[in-house]
Amino acid sequence: MDKINILVIEDTPEEAMALQEILVENNYNVVGMANSHQEALTLFYQLKIDIVIIDVFLDGNPDGITFAETISIVPNALKPFVFLTSSKDRQIFERAKLTKPFSFLLKPFNELELLYALEIAVEKFYEQTNVFSSEDQDTIISNDYLFIKKKNALNKVHLRDIVYIEVENRYCNIVTEKERFVIQISLGKISEFLDTKNFMQTHRKYIVNINAIEQIVLNDNLLLLKGNHKATFSGKYKDIVKGFNILK
Repeated sequence: MDKINILVIEDTPEEAMALQEILVENNYNVVGMANSHQEALTLFYQLKIDIVIIDVFLDGNPDGITFAETISIVPNALKPFVFLTSSKDRQIFERAKLTKPFSFLLKPFNELELLYALEIAVEKFYEQTNVFSSEDQDTIISNDYLFIKKKNALNKVHLRDIVYIEVENRYCNIVTEKERFVIQISLGKISEFLDTKNFMQTHRKYIVNINAIEQIVLNDNLLLLKGNHKATFSGKYKDIVKGFNILK
């Protein structure tokens, strides 16, 4: 499981440190801290980033907005971003709004407001609203990741790291080699987001990562998976045995 990677653009050292402390305490990964427009651009293109927190004013100029304008016009570069500012200038707000931020927070911000803003940013960026219905845990799905909420933090699980998915009523167990997550989604719904080249339904209760299959015990209709995990397959799905090592 990976943490959400955040770039912080803030030119006031005290506020930058306060942001970093809140984010780290809530299981986010601060991959970069920038205090100028140019440094922010350099880090943005160098680092693996999921979300950006942007101070509108850098060294007295609205360079945070300039940064957002720049990344907004570069193909395939856009990431969700949240503005922070102490300015109440309406013209500044209107200019910032044109960049389509995912949230706009006035300083001094509080911890819960910031965490909610990050959550909303991920939801909006992947065009899935009201997904985090549970205060305890839920998820949204992108092309490459599951963003799973645990309490106040988001955790990033790469789809390729999923070994198998098992359904239990309205819930799915998402199982990686080392971790297990329970999310509220049907097996049919989650299968819509999975690449059929890598994931195959083997039973009415199971979807398996084909790359995680190590052996197939044909007589027991059993799949032996990475991380000492097991799943079953039914007669309806026996085409899965093609090309694998079969134990009889």
